[in-house]
Amino acid sequence: MEAPSPLHAFAVALEELLRVPDAPALEAAWERLDLQTLGWEALAGARRTGTLDLEPVLARIDRLLLASLERSRAMLDTHVTTFRVPELERWQHGSAAALVGARWGVAGLRTVIADLTAPLARRYFSFLVLAERHPPDAWPLFAKYLATPGAHHAFLAVAVEAARYYRAGADALVRLFQRIRGDQMLRRFLAPKILESLYVLSDPNSLPLLKELLVAGHTAADVDRCEVTRALVTVRKLTGRVAPSSKFADPDAPVVRRMLDDAERLFDAERDVLSAVKVI
Repeated sequence: MEAPSPLHAFAVALEELLRVPDAPALEAAWERLDLQTLGWEALAGARRTGTLDLEPVLARIDRLLLASLERSRAMLDTHVTTFRVPELERWQHGSAAALVGARWGVAGLRTVIADLTAPLARRYFSFLVLAERHPPDAWPLFAKYLATPGAHHAFLAVAVEAARYYRAGADALVRLFQRIRGDQMLRRFLAPKILESLYVLSDPNSLPLLKELLVAGHTAADVDRCEVTRALVTVRKLTGRVAPSSKFADPDAPVVRRMLDDAERLFDAERDVLSAVKVI
């Protein structure tokens, strides 16, 4: 028997959640069903696929999430209210955005994004779905966020990741990095995303910034968050050689080359994956 799709499995799990009698049973079902993982993976797949045939199951999930929210709020349990209700709310906004994309496509998504009276999370998830579809004429919208000081950090993160699909993205990303480099919190959040998109674009115009980061970038054990490692991999991709850096005394050492090969394979595997900001 064929396994159910993640969306159908998520719908079945939500139906089970609606049948629990109280808060302890809800918490037990949440953990047993691994709802945290299932929900995000199912909705991420729906956003990226976005075809009309997903409309029935997305509409079903949207109704189930609204019912689950009403049921959970009525329990008046502190743990449920603090942790589970916000997650259900995020999923409901995410499912609604995916449903708009499936029903009305890019035009529907643009309508939600432009509606300043819509909930922020609904607009955000619609923006994310638009980025994952990255139609050619959407670049001015993403570019506007990249060039706007004080833009909401979650929308800015989506625009940074969307920039990898547009030829003009590299210059906009370099300018953004230079603007935020002194803001350590924003840099910690955005720099890995900026450098990931610059890797995908592989634009020679980004070389001056990348070479600067080889000696002045932040380092981290996690290659996903290490500015120097990301710069090394992209510079090698653009120039064909391993450049000297502050992280490695001998750039020609076999262990360095193996580490960069592993990092490049990881970056290639993630090049088309746009990540939701789960705190919104």
